Amino acid sequence: MPELPEVESVRRGVDEWTAGTTIAGAEVADPRILGTTSQRRIDPSAVSGFVSAVTGAHILRAERRGKFMWLSLGEGTDLSTADPVTSPVPRPELGILVHLGMSGQLRIHSPGEEIHRHTRAILHLDSDRELRFVDQRIFGHIGVQPLVHGYGRLVPASAVHIAADPLEPAFDPEAVVGELANKRTAIKTALLDQTLVSGIGNIYADEALFRAGVHPLAVPARTRKSRLVAVLESATKVMSDALAVGGTSFDALYVNVNGESGYFDRALLVYGRGGQECVRCGTEIVKITVGGRGTHYCPVCQKPPRYRLR
Repeated sequence: MPELPEVESVRRGVDEWTAGTTIAGAEVADPRILGTTSQRRIDPSAVSGFVSAVTGAHILRAERRGKFMWLSLGEGTDLSTADPVTSPVPRPELGILVHLGMSGQLRIHSPGEEIHRHTRAILHLDSDRELRFVDQRIFGHIGVQPLVHGYGRLVPASAVHIAADPLEPAFDPEAVVGELANKRTAIKTALLDQTLVSGIGNIYADEALFRAGVHPLAVPARTRKSRLVAVLESATKVMSDALAVGGTSFDALYVNVNGESGYFDRALLVYGRGGQECVRCGTEIVKITVGGRGTHYCPVCQKPPRYRLR
């Protein structure tokens, strides 16, 4: 599943092509894309409701929190540049939430270009471009939602419980370390808790723990706070590094809006390297399962805890 760097790469491309445009029309080729993985039986009125809600709407900008991305809709003024004193404008009330799921892609096309067979929805923009949602496995979804306050900013209603991520201004590392220090689960599991810190998925959790020298089964409540700080700093650094090269692509299912893949897979130090030599000490990288997720670590660089995980 795309993690923070991959979704941010997509967001930047989408924002470049859509911010300031108006949605002239919309098509939903597969109504299932308006649901979620747990709700695929869609009321027939959902399609007409979606098309009606977005047609004529002005896209202010593309935004993201963690793995969630949305298009903020407004009345034609970009709130990020407007002067609230001389040119007061109402805050956006609606957003088009897009969750990429396992295989979702947002692609920019010119009208008339061949439509991919897995295209599920299309937004027709007044810039003579189309924003197409392509999803082979239909694990992603799209829909219009009200924007509500959550962790210091406006977010789609279904993402209100999602915590701030390390790359946004609302992120408070001191507060997160304080909450993390109370966790009595494996630290790998805690890092994947999107209500604690969002955007960190399986790949970057493994990479952050390796860089910080912390074993994935270490219990945060029994780990020095300085080491917890190191883990969060490593997560921020590794995701920033991944973002700089477009994220991590293992197959053609993750691409940015121009169809290009990311290259961070070439810089991964432990994830996906089970059985290979550690780049630091030469010890064989071990793969175990933590919280149902495949987890990679070096048994020398990441010393196991001396206590037994309950």
